Amino acid sequence: MRLANGIVLDKEKTFGVLKFSALRHEVRAENDDGSTSEEITRRTYDLKCSVQERMIQVSIPADIPVKDYPYNAEVELVNPVADTVTNASYRGVNVDWYIKADDIILKNKGSQAGNPQNHAPQGQPKK
Repeated sequence: MRLANGIVLDKEKTFGVLKFSALRHEVRAENDDGSTSEEITRRTYDLKCSVQERMIQVSIPADIPVKDYPYNAEVELVNPVADTVTNASYRGVNVDWYIKADDIILKNKGSQAGNPQNHAPQGQPKK
């Protein structure tokens, strides 16, 4: 069972500052015979999360290019959603939560490029 559209998250309240760590793993599709194919369906990344005070894993679609940001680069999620997968067992129901997003981008990358008047001059002599 799955939530139809997941739970839309408030990025600032849920995550605070996110810092890039590494690619955790790639999920591959299964062939008809149950073996693993070469087709990648999604990639999961480790991100340091200031609000959760721990590492979180975020999955993005495989059609997004591989992220190779510097370690500890500040990033943000595009359209993050919390979703669940539930499995019934003889003891009840197990629920696994996961976070998926449309993309992981460098924070403020777009606002810094092409807008140099927003930056204070560096290295001004003190009087």
